[in-house]
Amino acid sequence: MIKEDTTIAIIGLGYVGLPLAVEFATKYKVIGYDINIDRVKELQQGIDKTLEVDTNKLISVLSKHTQTGLQITSDPETMKTASVFIVTVPTPTDDLNKPVLTPLINSSRTVGKVLTKGDIVIYESTVYPGVTEDLCVPILEKTSGLKYNQDFFAGYSPERINPGDKTRTITKILKVTSGSTPESAKYIDELYKTIITAGTYLAPSIKVAEAAKVIENSQRDINIAFVNELSKIFRILDIDTKEVLKAASTKWNFINFTPGLVGGHCIGVDPYYLAQKAIESGYNPEIILAGRKMNDSMGSYVAQETVKLMINRGTQIKGAQVLVLGIAFKENCPDIRNSRVIDIIKELKTYNVNIDVCDPWASQVDVKKEYGLDLIQNTLDINKSYDAIIIAVAHNEFLALNLEKYKTANTVVFDVKAVLPQHKVDARL
Repeated sequence: MIKEDTTIAIIGLGYVGLPLAVEFATKYKVIGYDINIDRVKELQQGIDKTLEVDTNKLISVLSKHTQTGLQITSDPETMKTASVFIVTVPTPTDDLNKPVLTPLINSSRTVGKVLTKGDIVIYESTVYPGVTEDLCVPILEKTSGLKYNQDFFAGYSPERINPGDKTRTITKILKVTSGSTPESAKYIDELYKTIITAGTYLAPSIKVAEAAKVIENSQRDINIAFVNELSKIFRILDIDTKEVLKAASTKWNFINFTPGLVGGHCIGVDPYYLAQKAIESGYNPEIILAGRKMNDSMGSYVAQETVKLMINRGTQIKGAQVLVLGIAFKENCPDIRNSRVIDIIKELKTYNVNIDVCDPWASQVDVKKEYGLDLIQNTLDINKSYDAIIIAVAHNEFLALNLEKYKTANTVVFDVKAVLPQHKVDARL
């Protein structure tokens, strides 16, 4: 049975942790912990820069101080009253595309220091199979002095947050759950059922749940890689990829994916976690890595094709003016993590062109910190013409934009996401 006075601690209040904390806070007392003091201060004031939760709902759960509600803190000692800990920290890769588990290790140590007998620790961060029990649990044991599956229990319930999606929100996405014992697995499953209206699926083991998560995004990555390769082939053959996909999708069993840049914290990262584990186990994952190679090449490809078109128009490349519309990793979302638009920009810079980047959704401070770029945040601030315009992200603001204001007679328009009518652009994937 789920106790009504259960206190839940959520470790990591980003795109995954905050929506989870807010939903649980409608039913339980929740302690939201994050090491980012600025983030904590903003959330305490009801400000969520990720735009993932409704402001009124956030303020509502923050205002409760009885058996339910959300307390935001950067003090780990505050979590001592919790009996359930849910870890939702990032699991990125380094410059060599190797998994970086440091946030997971540090958060496990933090939880271990406040862990008591009978507690449950659930991980939601994307990992390769085995991380929860082979890496995190030993840290919990060592730090707490408690015995796994005797004094405390563990679980894994992979996050399925889709940043910027206001339709498939956290409660409307079916949740995979698992636990380290049959009893803890049932408890964890019932706990999530209290907030997930879409239902839950109880996996037979933690490793199965870990593997299920990592292949979800790996599968999507490979499918996108296939259509990205098709777009390169059809460009050579002077065939519009979008029209080909529309025709092919008339068959009942055709799976319709579209070409584009593959960034963000999930699809562009998770396959490397599975690949790393496969390599460590003595198997070379050819298809997974081939898909990654194809998708990682698309930014430079867009830049190179744009330059070719400019040359054909007689444009002097050195010193040319290029406008890149979008830096977020996806449309109508402020998330810039692992945005592959930066690959377009880096490749263009090798041709010594002048680049302006505009994104009304992204934070100027965050973009400067992450990529060293100064944004033109509003298209209304642009008062010049460009030799090339690249629509890299399909923000609504860009779809309604009158590009003629920024064009000359020779301007090249490359529509990466193929969102504009074909006659209005010179190239698209």
